[in-house]
Amino acid sequence: MLGFIGAIFDANDLLPFMIFSVPIVAIVGGITAGIVKTMTDAKMMENAQRERMAAIQRGIDLDKLPPLPVIGGSGGEFMAGFNPTAAQRHRAQGLLIGGVITLFAGIGIATFLYFIVEPGDSDRVWAIGIIPVFIGLALLLSSWIVWPRGGSGTSA
Repeated sequence: MLGFIGAIFDANDLLPFMIFSVPIVAIVGGITAGIVKTMTDAKMMENAQRERMAAIQRGIDLDKLPPLPVIGGSGGEFMAGFNPTAAQRHRAQGLLIGGVITLFAGIGIATFLYFIVEPGDSDRVWAIGIIPVFIGLALLLSSWIVWPRGGSGTSA
């Protein structure tokens, strides 16, 4: 079987397919994981609501029932009482974390390329790392802009 595939595809012809298959599989896998999580969360919430309705039909006091579960970290805050300050802080923290990681990844890429390039080659290859550095700085700036300021309800 491998001989048949080897006769059809040359190794140089197969390389572009392999290069593009990794991001395609990652994207499709990420989308699939998001769909599965959403469906699982919805089913869990539906089951909790059915259980709650059945208990109410049997005459159990509402105060004795456990609260409905909070589903999801980024979209489920509204189910247990939406706190806009907490949601804004959560978004700002996500931007902060992403900004720090991207900033230092860019610095690492630039440093790596600076030291790995042989003298006489293009001496400015390290500048490729500037792109993620500026993306990281933009994320840090976005985090600072959306961070909740003063007002009531600042405690988590």
